[in-house]
Amino acid sequence: MNMHKDEFSLRQNMIRQDFECYHYCDIIPPIVDFHEHEFYEVFFFLSGNVSYNIEGRTYLLRPGDILLTDNQDIHRPEIRPGRPYERFVLWIQPSYLARLEELGSNLTDCFKDASAKKDKLIRPDGQLVARLKSILEKILENRDSQELGSRMLENIYLIEFMVFLNRAYFSSSDVIRQDITENEKINSVVSYINEHIAEDLTLDRLAEICFISKSYLSHQFKAYTGLSLFQFIIKKRLTVARNMIREGATAMEACMQCGFNDYSNFHKAFKKEFGQNPKEFRAG
Repeated sequence: MNMHKDEFSLRQNMIRQDFECYHYCDIIPPIVDFHEHEFYEVFFFLSGNVSYNIEGRTYLLRPGDILLTDNQDIHRPEIRPGRPYERFVLWIQPSYLARLEELGSNLTDCFKDASAKKDKLIRPDGQLVARLKSILEKILENRDSQELGSRMLENIYLIEFMVFLNRAYFSSSDVIRQDITENEKINSVVSYINEHIAEDLTLDRLAEICFISKSYLSHQFKAYTGLSLFQFIIKKRLTVARNMIREGATAMEACMQCGFNDYSNFHKAFKKEFGQNPKEFRAG
């Protein structure tokens, strides 16, 4: 997999059990493959010439834009030369945010709503961008500090960030849709795949269900998602299977419920995608 050595997406698993935050700035554009994570990701874009593809929708990013992805989204940035590529990347365990609900608010709402609506982009105003950036800088400052209470402050700032992130998400304007490239027919195919992952998802079947010619579907699906129909379906099935295994399902259960009819092929594909076979992943 050809990826920048510092890219966050090199790792499939988090080191910490709550959240991790990083700041990157690259002069030479890194090459990043399509990937997915087991957790929520906040991608806070600061500068560069970048378009970001998330399951067939491509977002033309402006400085200050924020993208939200969950543990099933297949995504990839396309970084072009000309300007430094700078961003914050925040990974958060859903279970960590769930534990914070006792404080009075569900801080996962922005991720859940974004997944339901398939609209991942937030474009806060300049004042809020500055505030969110400042909070992330404080998280990083305390992450690297050995002073008394630094870990506690890090968590406090994360909560503050998530509160303002949710406010920004639910007050976003529809005007940002002008920077989203999408195809409604391909969107419908992606939605069908996501909702029927265990079923027959051949080209013939999808073309019939979604009232699209096979040639149009093959060509346009690759054009909008960046992956062939077959590549996308396999990657999506493996992602769902991984999530099922993480939640306690056996490898065989995940195999059969995600549309793999042959366990041997599933085993090989899983290890190729995640670097571990299903049994090793479940044990870890």
